[in-house]
Amino acid sequence: MKKKIHFGIIGCSRIAETSVLPAISKSNVAESYFIGSRSIQKAKSFAKKFACTKYGSYEEVLEDKNVQAVYVSLPIGLHEEWVIKSAKAGKHVLCEKSSTTSYTSAKKMIKFATQNQIRLMEALMFRFHPSHEKIRKIINDGIIGKPFMFYGAYGFPSVDKTDIRFKKELGGGVLNDAGCYPICASRMIFNKEPIEVSCKLAIDPISTVDTKAIIQLNYDDDCFAQMSTGYNLNYENMYSLWGSEGYLSLSRSFNIPPDMKPSLLIRSTHTKEVKINPADHFLLMVNVFSTSLLTEFSSSMTFEEDLLKQAKVMEAARLSATKNRIIQISDIK
Repeated sequence: MKKKIHFGIIGCSRIAETSVLPAISKSNVAESYFIGSRSIQKAKSFAKKFACTKYGSYEEVLEDKNVQAVYVSLPIGLHEEWVIKSAKAGKHVLCEKSSTTSYTSAKKMIKFATQNQIRLMEALMFRFHPSHEKIRKIINDGIIGKPFMFYGAYGFPSVDKTDIRFKKELGGGVLNDAGCYPICASRMIFNKEPIEVSCKLAIDPISTVDTKAIIQLNYDDDCFAQMSTGYNLNYENMYSLWGSEGYLSLSRSFNIPPDMKPSLLIRSTHTKEVKINPADHFLLMVNVFSTSLLTEFSSSMTFEEDLLKQAKVMEAARLSATKNRIIQISDIK
């Protein structure tokens, strides 16, 4: 059993610099071994910042035999190409969200991961924050009764039009960028998959990317999820759950600073507010992924299956917006 997983980094993005590489640096089961960028100067700068001695191009990362896993932190439209190249090189992959731009692409990525016997995880880090486990326990204990309606909101102030999120060819748009979070959260909280999806998108006339989205997921057994996301909005980052005997709301849900204590409001037979202990969900994600590799893939989470299920719902949302009708999940093949 190896002590630490040697990570190669493909893409020196903002999220890599501010969150994922610092998490790898703090991990006792992972370390940054090789930094890759299109710009050698940027790779060198990142390597110096994170005490990494090796840096170079994306290709050089994959050629290094000591790299065991890669973190792909590129624009969404480039994920398929570099996930497949990484799989062919025998590297396990932690891939930034959203995993890709279509369900067909997701299936292709999984195919190559399976063929090359590597693990592939979508980096939806928020899932690992202890606040969600606390909420699942409240649900399982019946404190709010039978869950009925999930509502999630994730949106931001203005985004610069030169940002990659406004480049359609790179997978830009708010659905891929932020809508993936409440979609994933509702699947996680209900612990099942939706049966149909409805989605409306507001489209920027110049870039043609989606800038706002309203999504509804219908689950079986009278469970529903509604979510909204967008740019040029007041910052929101929350979800709530309404049940037959109560209601709960998590004040900060999708991107939680490691020193923050999210507030969980519970209204049932009485009202109380619970402060969740601070946690670095990026570090927890890195540790779960790395530990699964160090222990011969034994993990309670099936990374690849979850990536495909998430991609299927995302595809249904895109189709719903394009066709202006409800899409059955069973129709996504």
